[in-house]
Amino acid sequence: MLDSGFYDRLSRLQLAMAHKSSLNMSGNRKSVHKGISAEFSDFREYMPGDDLRRLDWNVYARLDRMYIREYMEEKEAVVSVLLDTSASMDYGKEKKSVLAEELVAVVSFLALNNMDRVAIFDMKEMSRGIVLGGGRNAFTRVIAWLNERTYEGECDMLAALKKMPMRGPGVTILISDFLHPAMLEDADGGYEKVLKYLSYRRQRPVILQTLAKEELRIDMEGTRNLIDMETNSKLRITMDAAAIDSYEQELNRMLSRMKKGCKGCQGAYVLCDASCDRNQLIFEDLRVLYDI
Repeated sequence: MLDSGFYDRLSRLQLAMAHKSSLNMSGNRKSVHKGISAEFSDFREYMPGDDLRRLDWNVYARLDRMYIREYMEEKEAVVSVLLDTSASMDYGKEKKSVLAEELVAVVSFLALNNMDRVAIFDMKEMSRGIVLGGGRNAFTRVIAWLNERTYEGECDMLAALKKMPMRGPGVTILISDFLHPAMLEDADGGYEKVLKYLSYRRQRPVILQTLAKEELRIDMEGTRNLIDMETNSKLRITMDAAAIDSYEQELNRMLSRMKKGCKGCQGAYVLCDASCDRNQLIFEDLRVLYDI
């Protein structure tokens, strides 16, 4: 897991939110409600029972009418993180699962450090997620939760999302390789349904597609027996130039489709290479996620 110096540097950043919060807990986000924070929002006419300390006497002196100053109320936002723990995530010399857990740690730390509430779920065990708030002191529970993850079997991402409690607008971060057949269907397939569902639930989608170096840059040669890690189905294929070229074309088509779909619903998409330099990934490639 990333070291303390890394998190000290990370503490200067903040996750971007597409929606104002509608929760009742105090925090650092602007709410859809009016309140008593320091940032002025608007005037409204005085009504019996209003706090006279909020009366604007300058306006009263000019207009001989009583107006109340309203302020934006600061609330905590909710950041939901769903981790794909299917068997395919445990692939690669530098495993996708290791990077995926680091990404969960990073976004959870950012949320907690900004006094937001973070909800973390294992896509295979949605009933055993954790919801944390109260600042960065809760971060140790994130690490403990991650240490309990195992990678096996398959995940149904859309079914998992429908089990996730969502109270008002927020950000939902999906960390997965997205290499499930349902996600790879053509237009209006599983991936598009995931985005539409999140949009319907007023969630800003953040897609962190985590792939291994071996999946991004094919260096196999000769005839190979490929085994699906999740279903154990087998495929015998000759890895010649034509086969590699066909694979790369399909991969690029999938990546373009995912990026385009996410952009179309005001979300953010980042391709995360499990072999990449972590500082480059977190502080440069993921800049689209932050309020800077």
